[in-house]
Amino acid sequence: MANKLINEMGLPKRMANIFAARNIITAKDALSLTEFELMELLDVGLAEVTSAVAHISEVVCPPCQTALYLMEHRAQHENLAGHLPTRLKGLDDALCGGIPFGALTELVGPAGIGKTQFCLKLSLLASLPPSYGGLDGRVIYIDAESKFSSKRLIEIGIKSFPEIFHKKGMAQEMAGRILILRPTSLSEFTESLHQIKLLILQQQVKLLIIDSMAALALGEESGASRQQALGWHVSFIKSLAEFSRIPVVVTNQVRSQIVDEACLYPFQVAQCHAGKKHNSAGYDSHLVAALGISWAHAVTVRLVLEAKSGQRFIKLSKSPVSPPLAFRFKITSSGIVLLDNIGMELKGSDINTIHFQGQNTLFSFEGEKLQ
Repeated sequence: MANKLINEMGLPKRMANIFAARNIITAKDALSLTEFELMELLDVGLAEVTSAVAHISEVVCPPCQTALYLMEHRAQHENLAGHLPTRLKGLDDALCGGIPFGALTELVGPAGIGKTQFCLKLSLLASLPPSYGGLDGRVIYIDAESKFSSKRLIEIGIKSFPEIFHKKGMAQEMAGRILILRPTSLSEFTESLHQIKLLILQQQVKLLIIDSMAALALGEESGASRQQALGWHVSFIKSLAEFSRIPVVVTNQVRSQIVDEACLYPFQVAQCHAGKKHNSAGYDSHLVAALGISWAHAVTVRLVLEAKSGQRFIKLSKSPVSPPLAFRFKITSSGIVLLDNIGMELKGSDINTIHFQGQNTLFSFEGEKLQ
């Protein structure tokens, strides 16, 4: 709307001609100047300038919309603002249907907690026929850590959907809908993005999984260059999700953080980590998501998988449609299963702190073992 032509806005012909004569062509050109600057440039009175600016603003300003209108519009266009159900009832209810289309969903947790298990189940759900609650499409699975297991995928399918996978040839058909890419570095991943975009457009892709982004990013050189590269990639991935209207799921690793680290300047953080290598017992640490604050802000939904007091939890720590909640879960032959569908509401530091019982090794920014 900012580039709408002034001569198409219904201004009096005299004023439209004056704007054109002064090379003020679009609404942006006019609204970027103050009324007094326009008076001097157009050589007209304040009343005429004020009237013209008010008219231009009225034409280009987006109309106000009520919450009721937005709710009804979303209901009418559910195919564009839909969800991929996870089949975890409590989590799906909290997310108003499941993993949202057109958005970036992050799975965070330490190694072995169940992130890849979650991704395998989502891959199956996206490839299933609509009659079984699936999206009937293909899946692009970026397997950066070589953790994808076809055997485990089929096992989850047989245990979760026996009526489908016991049919002759169906296991092969479902597995054939999942396209695996294995870049070994961030630069290789960058080179494959164009191919990924074409596949999404041409192959009826309904889900993109990146497992894991941290493995790709942390393999690069540290510092500003890595953050800049990460910023470009998250921007591209988000635009891909919005453009194609498919769910994008990205896994992330964890790192240790000094309790007061968030209050420090970058050079102070580096000094703290240097001192920590020599005297790790003198610092109070806990696990947080890797990849930094900028990445965290780019994510629409964050799911944290953790272990605490002998139990595993999925924490919905960030969502535009739900308060922070935690659900107990276990991993079975059919994948992740919730032990109850009533989420426990989280408050304070519990929202972002990640627990991992039995994790004795702490890691620095660069992945070095500290203990």
